[in-house]
Amino acid sequence: MTITTRFAPSPTGLLHVGNIRMALHNWLLAKSAGGRFVLRIDDTDAARSREDYVEAIRADLAWLGLQPDGEERQSQRGDLYEARFEALRAAGRIYPCWETPQELELKRKILLGRGLPPIYDRGALALSEDEKAAKLAAGEQPHWRFLLDRDEAIGWEDGIRGAQSFDPALMSDPVVRRADGSWLYMLPSVIDDIEMGVTDILRGEDHVSNTATQVQMFTALGAPVPRFAHEALLVGSEGKLSKRLGSLGVGEMREAGIEPRALVALLGRLGTSDPVDPALNADALAKAFDLARFGRAPARFDEAELARVNAAVVHALSFEAVAARLPEGMDATAWDAVRPNLAHVHEAADWWQVIKGPVETPVLDPEDRAYIASAAAIAAGLAWDAGVWKALTGALKEESGRKGKALFLPLRLALTGMAHGPDMGALLPLIAQGEALARLRGV
Repeated sequence: MTITTRFAPSPTGLLHVGNIRMALHNWLLAKSAGGRFVLRIDDTDAARSREDYVEAIRADLAWLGLQPDGEERQSQRGDLYEARFEALRAAGRIYPCWETPQELELKRKILLGRGLPPIYDRGALALSEDEKAAKLAAGEQPHWRFLLDRDEAIGWEDGIRGAQSFDPALMSDPVVRRADGSWLYMLPSVIDDIEMGVTDILRGEDHVSNTATQVQMFTALGAPVPRFAHEALLVGSEGKLSKRLGSLGVGEMREAGIEPRALVALLGRLGTSDPVDPALNADALAKAFDLARFGRAPARFDEAELARVNAAVVHALSFEAVAARLPEGMDATAWDAVRPNLAHVHEAADWWQVIKGPVETPVLDPEDRAYIASAAAIAAGLAWDAGVWKALTGALKEESGRKGKALFLPLRLALTGMAHGPDMGALLPLIAQGEALARLRGV
C-alpha cells in the first residue's frame, strides 16, 4: 500500500513556523516510504478564506521544496459532502438539534455544578417527528451532530504517543454542520481523507480528541481507519508558545534572509533527539525519517539556533547557487572570500561595497597613521596579486618590528573601515590597487 499523507491548511492567514513544520514532517513521512504528499486547501469558511492566502501557501511550500503530488480544495467538493452526509443521516448516525448557544451553555454549567462531565445530553433525540416538523415550519433550522457509538472505548495505536483510549460516554456528539448549512472541520476532513486515499495522518497533539471522534466517522462511512500520529506542539526557547512564535511567518523569515535549506534542516529534526545537521537537505532527511524517534516533550524552536544553522548553510553555498542574488559584478572569487563571514546571503552586498569603495575609515592615533603611511609606500611597489597581503605585512613586520594585532589591525581598519571581517589575504587582492592606495594615503 502506497503511503499517502496530507497537509491541510486553511487559507485564512499566512503559514507560520508551526504550519511549516507539520507540512515538512508529512512530506518527509511520505517520501521516506516512496509515497505521496497531498495539499488540501480547507477553504469551507468562505467568509474568511482568501485566494491570496492560497497562493501564498503554494509559494511557501515551493520555496521550501515541498512539492505536493496533488491538490484538492474543499470548496469544490460540496456534492461529495452532501452525499456522505445523507448516507450517515439515513443510517441514523447524524441527527438534527435546535438548542441555542445560550441553552447549551446553561446545560454545561448545570452539569459542571453537579460535578459531571459537561457533555451534550442528546436532548434533541427525544423530540418527536411532530415537534421537529413544527420547528421547521416555524423557520427554525437545525444544526447537525454526529451520533457517537458509546458501547465501547475508542482506541488506536498512535505513531508517537503509543496506545490511546477514549471513553465515548465522556464525549459530546460533535456538531458537524451549522444551521446555515456550512460545514465544521470534522466530517469533511474525514470524507476527504477517505476519497484522497490518505493512509497516514500526522498532526499536532491538540487534535488527539478530534481523532477519537473521527475514528468512529471513518468506521461509520465504511472506510479503514488511517494510521494516526500526534506530535508535541512547538514552543519557543523560553519554554512556551509565545505570540511571536505563533505568528512567525515563512515570508518574514524569507525576507530576513533565512535559507529554505536551513529551515528544513532545523524543523526536520525538531521534536527528536537527533542533532540538527545543516548539511542535510530534505531528501537526506527523508531517508532517515522515523516517527519512533519523536518524543512527547514540547519541541523547542530557537531563533538563535536557526540563525546558527542558517549561517552554516550560507557558508556552504556555491557561487552558482547564489549568483542571481549577488550585487552586479561580484564574481566567484569575491563570493568565496566573503561567505565565511556571512550570516545571510544579502550581507554579501555590504562586503562588495567594502571591496569597491568608498569606505569610511576611522581616525587613527599618530603612531598608527605613520605606520599606515609606510604601508602605502610599500604597497605602491608591490605586485597586486593573490600574495599581496602576505608581501605587504611581511615587509611591514620587518620595517616596523610590529607583530600580531599591532601589525594587522591598523591595516584592516585603514583598508576596510572595519575591525573584523573576511581574511585579508583573500580580500585585499579584490580591492583595486589604486583604491587601496587611496585609502592608505587618506588616513
